[in-house]
Amino acid sequence: MGRRGTLRALRVAIWVVIAVEVPLYLVWLVRVGYLTGQRLDGGDASRWALPVLLPPAAVVFCAAAGWTWWISMVAQEKSPLREPQILLSLAFVAAVSVLCGVAAVDHPSVSIGLLSMVVTGLGMTGLFFIPAAASRRLPDVIRRRAAERRASSDPAGWDEPPADTSR
Repeated sequence: MGRRGTLRALRVAIWVVIAVEVPLYLVWLVRVGYLTGQRLDGGDASRWALPVLLPPAAVVFCAAAGWTWWISMVAQEKSPLREPQILLSLAFVAAVSVLCGVAAVDHPSVSIGLLSMVVTGLGMTGLFFIPAAASRRLPDVIRRRAAERRASSDPAGWDEPPADTSR
């Protein structure tokens, strides 16, 4: 398989991951938001707000972070994932998602927490990579990053210089 075929296979793989992870995550968010909301008092506005607002908030925050990251990758700028507001928005989505997943069950356990973290991580990853997968510039950025990595490595193939052992 040539370079073009490899890039096409990568794009297809990314879309398959997105097509599986994102719907699963969004349906899971609606379900755990609903179950968590049912545990609240009848007059509490959070009862309906969790299943209605949590999935769109996850989509907006994760996709916005993904767009900002992807734009910086295309423009060859510093990664915005070092910016506190981007990290805080992703941490907020992850925390609320995992907490709702744990609060939705009758008997929370470590395995429920781990399951919530896995579903959250996979879903957020899928949402985050939608902008990159949808971009026509994906092959160009991959080629450029690979060329930069090859140019920065030494001729012997080391990615980083060997440690000095002359002491």
